[in-house]
Amino acid sequence: MSAVTVTVSKDAKAALGKPVLRDEGARLGFRLTLPAQILVLFISVFPLLMQLYISVTEWSPLSGLGWWNAWEMWNSFANYTDLAADARFWSALRRTAIVMVVCVPVEFLLGLALATLFADDFPGKRIFYSILLMPMMVVPAVAGYMFFMLFQSGGPLNDILSALSGSRVTIAWLSDPTLALIAVIIADIWQWTPLMFLILLAGLVGVPQDQIKAATLLGANPWQRFVTIVLPKIKTIIIIALAIRVIENFKIFDTLYIMTGGGPGVATETISVYIYKVTTQDLIWGYVAAIALAILVVLSIVAVFAMKRMARARLVPA
Repeated sequence: MSAVTVTVSKDAKAALGKPVLRDEGARLGFRLTLPAQILVLFISVFPLLMQLYISVTEWSPLSGLGWWNAWEMWNSFANYTDLAADARFWSALRRTAIVMVVCVPVEFLLGLALATLFADDFPGKRIFYSILLMPMMVVPAVAGYMFFMLFQSGGPLNDILSALSGSRVTIAWLSDPTLALIAVIIADIWQWTPLMFLILLAGLVGVPQDQIKAATLLGANPWQRFVTIVLPKIKTIIIIALAIRVIENFKIFDTLYIMTGGGPGVATETISVYIYKVTTQDLIWGYVAAIALAILVVLSIVAVFAMKRMARARLVPA
Protein backbone atom coordinates (compact mmCIF):
# COMPACT_ATOMS: atom_id res chain seq x y z
CA MET A 1 0.00 0.00 0.00
CA SER A 2 2.81 2.38 0.81
CA ALA A 3 4.48 1.72 -2.54
CA VAL A 4 1.23 2.46 -4.35
CA THR A 5 0.76 5.62 -2.32
CA VAL A 6 4.25 6.83 -3.15
CA THR A 7 3.71 6.11 -6.85
CA VAL A 8 0.42 8.01 -6.95
CA SER A 9 1.90 10.96 -5.14
CA LYS A 10 4.82 11.11 -7.59
CA ASP A 11 2.44 11.01 -10.56
CA ALA A 12 0.33 13.70 -9.00
CA LYS A 13 3.38 15.91 -8.46
CA ALA A 14 4.49 15.33 -12.04
CA ALA A 15 1.02 16.20 -13.34
CA LEU A 16 0.95 19.36 -11.23
CA GLY A 17 4.48 20.26 -12.32
CA LYS A 18 3.76 20.19 -16.07
CA PRO A 19 1.38 23.19 -16.12
CA VAL A 20 3.81 25.10 -13.91
CA LEU A 21 6.67 24.40 -16.33
CA ARG A 22 4.50 25.39 -19.29
CA ASP A 23 3.51 28.67 -17.63
CA GLU A 24 7.12 29.40 -16.70
CA GLY A 25 8.23 28.64 -20.27
CA ALA A 26 5.53 30.95 -21.65
CA ARG A 27 6.60 33.75 -19.31
CA LEU A 28 10.25 33.26 -20.26
CA GLY A 29 9.40 33.31 -23.96
CA PHE A 30 7.39 36.50 -23.47
CA ARG A 31 10.29 38.19 -21.67
CA LEU A 32 12.78 37.16 -24.36
CA THR A 33 10.59 38.40 -27.22
CA LEU A 34 9.35 41.54 -25.45
CA PRO A 35 12.07 43.88 -26.87
CA ALA A 36 11.36 42.68 -30.41
CA GLN A 37 7.60 43.05 -29.86
CA ILE A 38 8.04 46.60 -28.58
CA LEU A 39 10.23 47.47 -31.57
CA VAL A 40 7.71 46.04 -34.08
CA LEU A 41 4.88 47.81 -32.28
CA PHE A 42 6.77 51.11 -32.41
CA ILE A 43 7.63 50.69 -36.10
CA SER A 44 4.01 49.96 -37.05
CA VAL A 45 2.00 52.04 -34.58
CA PHE A 46 4.06 55.25 -34.35
CA PRO A 47 3.84 56.14 -38.07
CA LEU A 48 0.12 55.41 -38.01
CA LEU A 49 -0.48 57.65 -34.99
CA MET A 50 1.72 60.36 -36.52
CA GLN A 51 -0.23 60.13 -39.77
CA LEU A 52 -3.52 60.43 -37.91
CA TYR A 53 -2.14 63.44 -36.03
CA ILE A 54 -0.94 65.17 -39.21
CA SER A 55 -4.21 64.41 -41.03
CA VAL A 56 -6.20 66.76 -38.78
CA THR A 57 -3.85 69.71 -39.37
CA GLU A 58 -2.80 71.93 -42.26
CA TRP A 59 0.87 71.19 -41.64
CA SER A 60 3.37 70.99 -44.51
CA PRO A 61 7.18 71.17 -44.72
CA LEU A 62 6.83 74.78 -45.90
CA SER A 63 4.92 75.88 -42.80
CA GLY A 64 8.12 76.59 -40.85
CA LEU A 65 7.01 74.37 -37.96
CA GLY A 66 8.29 70.98 -36.92
CA TRP A 67 5.79 68.16 -37.22
CA TRP A 68 5.60 67.97 -33.42
CA ASN A 69 4.14 71.50 -33.47
CA ALA A 70 1.59 70.68 -36.14
CA TRP A 71 -1.17 71.04 -33.54
CA GLU A 72 -0.81 74.81 -33.94
CA MET A 73 -2.31 74.39 -37.42
CA TRP A 74 -5.21 72.25 -36.25
CA ASN A 75 -8.12 72.20 -38.70
CA SER A 76 -10.28 69.52 -37.10
CA PHE A 77 -11.56 67.22 -39.88
CA ALA A 78 -11.43 69.71 -42.75
CA ASN A 79 -9.03 67.47 -44.70
CA TYR A 80 -11.57 64.66 -44.68
CA THR A 81 -14.43 66.89 -45.78
CA ASP A 82 -12.20 68.26 -48.56
CA LEU A 83 -11.38 64.69 -49.54
CA ALA A 84 -15.07 63.83 -49.87
CA ALA A 85 -15.52 66.77 -52.26
CA ASP A 86 -12.26 66.29 -54.20
CA ALA A 87 -13.28 65.36 -57.77
CA ARG A 88 -9.69 64.60 -58.76
CA PHE A 89 -9.34 62.13 -55.89
CA TRP A 90 -12.52 60.28 -56.87
CA SER A 91 -11.43 60.24 -60.52
CA ALA A 92 -8.07 58.73 -59.51
CA LEU A 93 -9.89 56.18 -57.35
CA ARG A 94 -12.20 55.33 -60.25
CA ARG A 95 -9.25 54.78 -62.60
CA THR A 96 -7.56 52.61 -59.99
CA ALA A 97 -10.76 50.56 -59.73
CA ILE A 98 -10.89 50.20 -63.53
CA VAL A 99 -7.31 48.90 -63.64
CA MET A 100 -8.06 46.54 -60.76
CA VAL A 101 -11.34 45.23 -62.20
CA VAL A 102 -9.69 44.48 -65.55
CA CYS A 103 -6.25 43.28 -64.44
CA VAL A 104 -7.13 41.01 -61.52
CA PRO A 105 -9.69 38.77 -63.32
CA VAL A 106 -7.53 38.54 -66.46
CA GLU A 107 -4.41 37.71 -64.42
CA PHE A 108 -6.41 35.16 -62.43
CA LEU A 109 -7.84 33.39 -65.49
CA LEU A 110 -4.52 33.36 -67.32
CA GLY A 111 -2.69 32.24 -64.17
CA LEU A 112 -5.21 29.47 -63.52
CA ALA A 113 -5.04 28.24 -67.12
CA LEU A 114 -1.24 28.19 -67.06
CA ALA A 115 -1.15 26.56 -63.63
CA THR A 116 -3.52 23.83 -64.84
CA LEU A 117 -1.27 23.25 -67.85
CA PHE A 118 1.91 23.14 -65.78
CA ALA A 119 0.38 20.81 -63.19
CA ASP A 120 1.03 17.99 -65.66
CA ASP A 121 4.40 16.95 -67.05
CA PHE A 122 5.32 17.73 -70.66
CA PRO A 123 8.58 18.06 -72.62
CA GLY A 124 10.49 21.27 -71.89
CA LYS A 125 8.43 22.08 -68.81
CA ARG A 126 11.37 23.47 -66.81
CA ILE A 127 12.47 25.75 -69.64
CA PHE A 128 8.95 27.14 -70.20
CA TYR A 129 8.52 27.48 -66.44
CA SER A 130 11.63 29.67 -66.20
CA ILE A 131 10.57 31.78 -69.19
CA LEU A 132 7.11 32.25 -67.74
CA LEU A 133 8.45 33.57 -64.42
CA MET A 134 10.84 36.06 -66.01
CA PRO A 135 8.38 39.03 -66.22
CA MET A 136 7.82 38.87 -62.47
CA MET A 137 11.58 39.18 -61.88
CA VAL A 138 11.87 42.42 -63.88
CA VAL A 139 12.05 45.58 -61.77
CA PRO A 140 8.73 47.46 -62.23
CA ALA A 141 10.52 50.66 -63.25
CA VAL A 142 12.44 48.73 -65.93
CA ALA A 143 9.20 47.10 -67.10
CA GLY A 144 7.66 50.56 -67.33
CA TYR A 145 10.51 51.79 -69.52
CA MET A 146 10.24 48.67 -71.71
CA PHE A 147 6.55 49.27 -72.35
CA PHE A 148 7.15 53.01 -72.73
CA MET A 149 9.45 52.24 -75.65
CA LEU A 150 7.14 49.51 -76.98
CA PHE A 151 4.12 51.83 -77.18
CA GLN A 152 5.88 54.79 -78.82
CA SER A 153 4.36 55.95 -82.12
CA GLY A 154 7.55 54.80 -83.84
CA GLY A 155 8.01 51.78 -81.58
CA PRO A 156 8.06 48.01 -82.24
CA LEU A 157 4.31 47.54 -81.73
CA ASN A 158 3.39 49.98 -84.50
CA ASP A 159 6.07 48.41 -86.70
CA ILE A 160 4.45 44.98 -86.23
CA LEU A 161 1.00 46.42 -86.96
CA SER A 162 2.42 48.14 -90.06
CA ALA A 163 3.89 44.86 -91.31
CA LEU A 164 0.59 43.03 -90.73
CA SER A 165 -1.61 45.71 -92.29
CA GLY A 166 0.66 46.60 -95.20
CA SER A 167 0.39 50.34 -94.46
CA ARG A 168 2.22 52.62 -92.07
CA VAL A 169 0.66 52.61 -88.57
CA THR A 170 1.55 55.49 -86.24
CA ILE A 171 -0.82 55.13 -83.31
CA ALA A 172 0.08 57.49 -80.45
CA TRP A 173 -0.68 54.96 -77.74
CA LEU A 174 0.53 56.95 -74.75
CA SER A 175 -0.90 60.27 -75.98
CA ASP A 176 -4.47 59.02 -76.19
CA PRO A 177 -6.34 58.89 -72.84
CA THR A 178 -8.06 55.57 -73.53
CA LEU A 179 -5.16 53.85 -75.26
CA ALA A 180 -2.72 54.98 -72.56
CA LEU A 181 -4.83 53.31 -69.87
CA ILE A 182 -5.06 50.15 -71.99
CA ALA A 183 -1.26 50.16 -72.38
CA VAL A 184 -0.84 50.38 -68.60
CA ILE A 185 -3.27 47.50 -68.11
CA ILE A 186 -1.37 45.36 -70.64
CA ALA A 187 1.91 46.07 -68.87
CA ASP A 188 0.45 45.10 -65.47
CA ILE A 189 -1.04 41.88 -66.85
CA TRP A 190 2.27 40.96 -68.49
CA GLN A 191 4.28 41.46 -65.32
CA TRP A 192 2.02 40.04 -62.64
CA THR A 193 0.24 37.12 -64.28
CA PRO A 194 3.30 34.95 -63.38
CA LEU A 195 2.73 35.70 -59.68
CA MET A 196 -0.88 34.55 -59.93
CA PHE A 197 0.31 31.49 -61.84
CA LEU A 198 2.89 30.66 -59.16
CA ILE A 199 0.41 30.92 -56.28
CA LEU A 200 -2.27 28.87 -58.05
CA LEU A 201 0.24 26.24 -59.18
CA ALA A 202 1.26 25.76 -55.55
CA GLY A 203 -2.38 25.11 -54.73
CA LEU A 204 -2.91 22.71 -57.62
CA VAL A 205 0.16 20.67 -56.71
CA GLY A 206 -1.33 20.11 -53.25
CA VAL A 207 -4.61 18.63 -54.53
CA PRO A 208 -4.85 14.92 -53.52
CA GLN A 209 -4.35 12.80 -56.62
CA ASP A 210 -6.22 9.81 -55.19
CA GLN A 211 -9.51 11.75 -55.32
CA ILE A 212 -8.90 12.76 -58.93
CA LYS A 213 -8.09 9.16 -59.87
CA ALA A 214 -11.23 7.93 -58.09
CA ALA A 215 -13.35 10.47 -59.97
CA THR A 216 -11.73 9.39 -63.25
CA LEU A 217 -12.60 5.75 -62.53
CA LEU A 218 -16.19 6.80 -61.83
CA GLY A 219 -16.39 8.38 -65.29
CA ALA A 220 -15.92 12.08 -64.52
CA ASN A 221 -14.53 14.11 -67.41
CA PRO A 222 -11.68 16.66 -66.92
CA TRP A 223 -14.08 19.60 -66.53
CA GLN A 224 -16.16 17.76 -63.90
CA ARG A 225 -13.02 16.79 -62.00
CA PHE A 226 -11.78 20.37 -62.10
CA VAL A 227 -15.08 21.90 -60.90
CA THR A 228 -16.02 19.35 -58.24
CA ILE A 229 -12.60 18.42 -56.83
CA VAL A 230 -9.82 20.82 -57.82
CA LEU A 231 -11.56 24.20 -57.38
CA PRO A 232 -13.02 23.42 -53.91
CA LYS A 233 -9.59 22.22 -52.75
CA ILE A 234 -7.80 25.42 -53.82
CA LYS A 235 -10.50 27.99 -52.92
CA THR A 236 -8.43 29.29 -50.00
CA ILE A 237 -5.41 29.71 -52.30
CA ILE A 238 -7.63 31.52 -54.82
CA ILE A 239 -8.84 33.98 -52.18
CA ILE A 240 -5.25 34.66 -51.09
CA ALA A 241 -4.12 35.23 -54.68
CA LEU A 242 -7.02 37.57 -55.45
CA ALA A 243 -6.56 39.53 -52.21
CA ILE A 244 -2.83 40.01 -52.89
CA ARG A 245 -3.44 41.30 -56.41
CA VAL A 246 -6.33 43.58 -55.39
CA ILE A 247 -4.19 45.23 -52.71
CA GLU A 248 -1.16 45.46 -55.02
CA ASN A 249 -3.27 46.99 -57.81
CA PHE A 250 -4.32 49.73 -55.43
CA LYS A 251 -0.61 50.54 -55.09
CA ILE A 252 0.29 50.45 -58.79
CA PHE A 253 2.85 53.20 -59.37
CA ASP A 254 6.30 52.39 -60.79
CA THR A 255 5.36 51.00 -64.18
CA LEU A 256 2.54 53.46 -64.70
CA TYR A 257 4.56 56.52 -63.71
CA ILE A 258 7.45 55.61 -66.02
CA MET A 259 5.08 54.95 -68.91
CA THR A 260 2.71 57.91 -68.67
CA GLY A 261 3.45 59.95 -65.54
CA GLY A 262 -0.32 59.88 -64.97
CA GLY A 263 -0.95 61.49 -68.35
CA PRO A 264 -1.97 62.53 -70.85
CA GLY A 265 -3.32 65.13 -68.46
CA VAL A 266 -4.68 63.00 -65.64
CA ALA A 267 -6.06 60.22 -67.88
CA THR A 268 -4.00 57.48 -66.21
CA GLU A 269 -3.59 59.09 -62.80
CA THR A 270 -4.29 56.36 -60.25
CA ILE A 271 -4.55 56.95 -56.53
CA SER A 272 -0.85 56.25 -55.92
CA VAL A 273 0.22 58.72 -58.63
CA TYR A 274 -2.21 61.30 -57.27
CA ILE A 275 -0.81 60.93 -53.75
CA TYR A 276 2.74 61.20 -55.10
CA LYS A 277 1.93 64.42 -56.97
CA VAL A 278 0.14 66.03 -54.02
CA THR A 279 3.04 65.04 -51.75
CA THR A 280 5.95 66.21 -53.93
CA GLN A 281 4.40 69.04 -55.93
CA ASP A 282 1.67 70.58 -53.79
CA LEU A 283 3.33 69.66 -50.46
CA ILE A 284 -0.04 69.49 -48.68
CA TRP A 285 1.06 66.80 -46.29
CA GLY A 286 -1.89 67.05 -43.91
CA TYR A 287 -4.24 66.37 -46.82
CA VAL A 288 -2.00 63.54 -48.08
CA ALA A 289 -2.15 61.92 -44.63
CA ALA A 290 -5.95 62.02 -44.77
CA ILE A 291 -5.92 60.38 -48.23
CA ALA A 292 -3.53 57.68 -47.08
CA LEU A 293 -5.67 56.87 -44.03
CA ALA A 294 -8.78 56.62 -46.20
CA ILE A 295 -6.99 54.19 -48.53
CA LEU A 296 -5.73 52.23 -45.51
CA VAL A 297 -9.31 51.82 -44.29
CA VAL A 298 -10.43 50.56 -47.73
CA LEU A 299 -7.58 48.07 -48.00
CA SER A 300 -8.16 46.91 -44.41
CA ILE A 301 -11.78 46.17 -45.27
CA VAL A 302 -10.62 44.14 -48.28
CA ALA A 303 -8.13 42.24 -46.10
CA VAL A 304 -10.74 41.50 -43.40
CA PHE A 305 -13.22 40.33 -46.04
CA ALA A 306 -10.57 38.03 -47.55
CA MET A 307 -9.67 36.58 -44.14
CA LYS A 308 -13.34 35.91 -43.35
CA ARG A 309 -13.76 34.18 -46.68
CA MET A 310 -10.66 32.07 -45.99
CA ALA A 311 -11.97 31.11 -42.54
CA ARG A 312 -15.32 30.16 -44.08
CA ALA A 313 -13.56 28.17 -46.78
CA ARG A 314 -11.69 26.17 -44.14
CA LEU A 315 -14.90 25.40 -42.24
CA VAL A 316 -16.82 24.22 -45.30
CA PRO A 317 -15.64 20.73 -46.27
CA ALA A 318 -14.42 20.41 -49.86
